[in-house]
This record gives sequence, structure tokens and C-alpha cells, in this order.
Amino acid sequence: MGRPAKFTQEQMLDAALDILGADGPAAVTMAAVSARTGAPIGSLYHRFASRDLLLARLWLRCVESFQEGLLAAMAADDVEAAVLHTPRWCRAHPAAAAALLLHRREDLAAEWPGPLGAELAEVNGRLAAALDAYLRRHPGADRERLMFVLADVPYGAVRRHLLAGRTPPPELDTLIVTACRAVLAAG
Repeated sequence: MGRPAKFTQEQMLDAALDILGADGPAAVTMAAVSARTGAPIGSLYHRFASRDLLLARLWLRCVESFQEGLLAAMAADDVEAAVLHTPRWCRAHPAAAAALLLHRREDLAAEWPGPLGAELAEVNGRLAAALDAYLRRHPGADRERLMFVLADVPYGAVRRHLLAGRTPPPELDTLIVTACRAVLAAG
């Protein structure tokens, strides 16, 4: 029986997120995470075969955190809360929001189908199931319009701010809601 781990994967991901938030993604190196946690570099490589895999796991963790509020709003049939979840979550979790800009789900699935495949499928599955459940409860709703207001509008609104290293301003909330109401009313 091996000895218990002194440093957890979560501690390592927390350190990576702290470094990313403070100094940007280029600063997230295995050596920097090792220094931040005090974990031997070998411990990092034991859990993450590469820096890229560390960042991919961090991305997955951030997506799961993001989805919690979005899925709850969808389950409550509160589309307005769902569309506002993106800018509000980004303001509350700026480092995690920056981490989400690192990868696209499609890229991860192509690059790491083995180590991340099941987790990526689960992330995709939860969101698809929430959308399907909402559409079953609201048979007149249009799937394309709903995806546009839930994903495209909020993401487009926050993305340029995040890419510039800025927190999305609260004024975006009104613009997002106005745009989403107009799209849904036109349907």
C-alpha cells in the first residue's frame, strides 16, 4: 500500500488557476505550479502527463463550475437568469473565466480523447440534457433561438472583455437581456 498523497490534484489546479489569474496562461508552467504548491515536480507529472493536460483539466473544472448555475437556471425555467449567468459568473470568477478562453471543447476532444473523453462527454451531456428537458417543458420554444440566447449572445458579450483582460462590466447585463428578449419575442 502506497503512502497517501501529500498534495492533491485540486491543490495543484488551484495553484494553476491562481497563477493564470495573476500572470496569464503563459505563466502556468509545471515548475510554477510546483513552486506555488510546494509539491515536487514529479508529483505534478504523476497527475498530469503534460502542462497541456494540466490546463485541459483546469478548463474542465472551470466549465463544471460555470455550468452549475446555468443548469440550475434552466431547471427553474428562468431563461433570463440563465443568460445573465455568463456575465455574472465571469465577474465573480475572473481567473476561471480566463481559463475558459484557453480551449474549445472540440479541440480537447480531438487532442485528448482517451484521458478526457469521458469527462468531456459528461460535460456536453449535462448541458444537452438540460436543454432537452427545457424544450420538453416548453414545446413551442425554438432550439436554435434558445441556444443563441443562452450561449452565443452572453459569450459574445463577455469574450472581448475577457480577451482584453478586463472584467465584463455590469452594463452588459442590460444589453444581453434586451438582445435576448428581442430574439425570443421575434420567434
